[in-house]
Amino acid sequence: MKYKNASHVLPDELLSEIQKYVTGEVIYIPKPEGKKKWGEGSGARQFYQERNGKIGSDHDKGMTIEALSEKYNLSAESIKRIIYKRNRKTE
Repeated sequence: MKYKNASHVLPDELLSEIQKYVTGEVIYIPKPEGKKKWGEGSGARQFYQERNGKIGSDHDKGMTIEALSEKYNLSAESIKRIIYKRNRKTE
């Protein structure tokens, strides 16, 4: 994030109004659309949600932790974490 001097980018009236609340400090002005959650822009969030859903479904069908670990190329600990997290959400 690049620093900009407000007196160079804001109209004088707006700058005067802001100075009633904050002077001599750095403030952050967020984008209008708000911040996206991790992975929403790239599609990674959806990919991992779908993958984790398949892992849970396969586990429900009787696949072992070890078999899931091999199928999805994840550690047994990662598979356990995904399954336990999914089970907590459904309780």
